[in-house]
Amino acid sequence: MEPNNGHRIVVTGGPGAGKTTAADLFRRELGERVVVVPEAATLLFSGGFPRHEDPDALKAAQRAIYFVQRGLEDTQKAQYPGRVLICDRGTVDGACYWPEPRKDFFADVGTSLEKELTRYDAVIFFETAAAGGLQIEGGNPTRVEDLRTAVELDHRLREMWSEHPRFFFVPHHISFFKKIAYGLASLEGVVAQLDVQKNGTFPHTPKTTP
Repeated sequence: MEPNNGHRIVVTGGPGAGKTTAADLFRRELGERVVVVPEAATLLFSGGFPRHEDPDALKAAQRAIYFVQRGLEDTQKAQYPGRVLICDRGTVDGACYWPEPRKDFFADVGTSLEKELTRYDAVIFFETAAAGGLQIEGGNPTRVEDLRTAVELDHRLREMWSEHPRFFFVPHHISFFKKIAYGLASLEGVVAQLDVQKNGTFPHTPKTTP
């Protein structure tokens, strides 16, 4: 019987943290064993979903993002059973963008922080580059946060996600290359730990890239 390597790992953090880059590189390194679940917010906003600052509009957007995120994760899990799902953000993130206390977000979508954390086997948290005063525009046209807002969001996200029992923090570094390398090493270590925990065996050697 094939080993059960169907881990679900969320890669999250504040805006401009490098999480999408890390997830894509990790997929390339391990090949078909890894499936990346794309960020729901980027899919929605880049697809024309309206974006307004009115409290009711903010709630509607985060409500939609939450259910799309769940749907994406569940679809990928059903389509690729036994593979490692790397989720670009997770269902907890919406509480940080909710215009009211975070408990109201979870109540609105019919869940709780504790329940949502159990969806994931591990959390890799990338600290935003804004923490070091670096610009975060990058190549994502849907990103609208300034540096101050990015740092505030980063702190709120970290506060919630750090309640996960398998939480790993990737700090800001002046060298983006070194930060990504540290994040990839964290991902590799987490997958190895989960393999041992679920199967009592070490994972297969990752695919090497020419």
